[in-house]
Amino acid sequence: MNSEGLAKGVEELMLKEKENVSELQITCFSELVNEASLHFQIIRFPKQIYVWIGYISAKLGQVYAAASTRPNNTVSVTSILGGNSDKTGSGIAGRLVLKTGLNIVMACNIPKNSLMVEIAAEKILMQKLVSLGYTKSRLEGTSL
Repeated sequence: MNSEGLAKGVEELMLKEKENVSELQITCFSELVNEASLHFQIIRFPKQIYVWIGYISAKLGQVYAAASTRPNNTVSVTSILGGNSDKTGSGIAGRLVLKTGLNIVMACNIPKNSLMVEIAAEKILMQKLVSLGYTKSRLEGTSL
């Protein structure tokens, strides 16, 4: 390979690297719910979203992975860190897959018996995901 071909190859790699970096988007915000702080962090990767929801403190909480599975496009959710799965984080993660069409990795430390906080957190999160353009349009349906 001559020097021109090598220089062109390096230039193409640099352009691809810049494109990949620009695809990573990080959003952080907090909301007050029932006189307690809910903290959110959303990291948008090219084919998945990482979400962290912190309730009162900045603890990581349990971590879940959720994805659409074939052939029926059902959602599978598993706890990957934090012991026994609870319905709070796993439920939100599963619904996010349906609404975004993307794989979801989610950390959540909302207490198990705080249904109103869970509902408020999911509503706030979905509003933010819609405003950022991370959700599927209604015309696309639920197929992936």
